[in-house]
Amino acid sequence: MKILIAEDEPLILQTLELKLKKEGYDVIGCTDGLDALQKIDAEQPDLVITDIMMPYMSGLEVVRKVKQDDVQKNIPVIVLSTMGQENIVEEAFELGADDYLKKPFSLSELSIRIKRLAKKG
Repeated sequence: MKILIAEDEPLILQTLELKLKKEGYDVIGCTDGLDALQKIDAEQPDLVITDIMMPYMSGLEVVRKVKQDDVQKNIPVIVLSTMGQENIVEEAFELGADDYLKKPFSLSELSIRIKRLAKKG
């Protein structure tokens, strides 16, 4: 399973990459929303994990573009954010996000959610 992670905090990105690679996933990392969209087009990942606040393009915009694309719309998207406001969570789900985790989160919880979404697909 190929997972794309869009996260602008280098330590969080590195931690997620190490954890998911250790679990046997093929991981593609990127640090901004624009790069994420380009890599989603090029790599066609099985799952996308995106932060909300990123340079060039927000995670919400990444969710919107993925879910509006006929080829990519079935790719599950997990949104990560320190922003726990209900309106942001609601917007993420309205745009088509499949799951939401508020930072800080446990790596084991993320792993469980990835496995749950992988079974759906």
